[in-house]
Amino acid sequence: MAGVIQESFELYRDKISLAVIFSIPFLIAFAIPMLAPLPTYISAGAIFLRSASVFVNGNINLLSLAVITASTIFSLLFLSFAFVLISILVKSKRTHSTIGSRTFKNIEAYIGKVFVIFLVYAIIMTAANIIGYSFGISTLLTAVVGLFGFAIIFYAPSAVVVDDKKIMRAVKDSARLVLREPQYFLLWLVLITIVVSVLDTVSISLLGTFWSRYVVLVLNSLFVVPYFIIFIAEAYMDRFRLLRH
Repeated sequence: MAGVIQESFELYRDKISLAVIFSIPFLIAFAIPMLAPLPTYISAGAIFLRSASVFVNGNINLLSLAVITASTIFSLLFLSFAFVLISILVKSKRTHSTIGSRTFKNIEAYIGKVFVIFLVYAIIMTAANIIGYSFGISTLLTAVVGLFGFAIIFYAPSAVVVDDKKIMRAVKDSARLVLREPQYFLLWLVLITIVVSVLDTVSISLLGTFWSRYVVLVLNSLFVVPYFIIFIAEAYMDRFRLLRH
């Protein structure tokens, strides 16, 4: 596992300029939900929508629903775009190949597949949020469903980009890899929790609660998330023993 951490950091360090450029869509993706006509809040470097109560109480019209849907779709598209670009960096480095024209021709297909994976995950999360709100367990149910759902799709985007797998095959292989060797998934969760928590604490102590939220959002989008996307792709490619040598 230490090898994956080191390899991820080395690529992140060597390609930091590209990683930051490719991560601009992350910043856009995280900022788009603020356009939705719903209360939002920033926590741990991300923007969240308080949507369940609105749907349950029926305080929503067609225009609001359209804006919410559009903002979610565009956010997921930018998220998918950034994820694919950064994963391609890892694939290029681990296979010792250049990013050729064929790769760029496949980017659209990769983004489409990754987008579908994220969209289904978002729909399941929203459903869990709304159902949980009805029973007074919205936070708990959403957290549990989100954790297990994320574990299932953990390697799926990387499988799409690295091996050009179809969506269902990528998800199945991702779930199997996490079940067989969960240490990478658990390590990823621990590391990103520590990094974001430390960054959040330091920002609050230096800038105060209000401004620190936005500073952490930018730093998280441009510098933190890219490393952990690289980590996922590196961990996925670490399954291939030939590439490790």
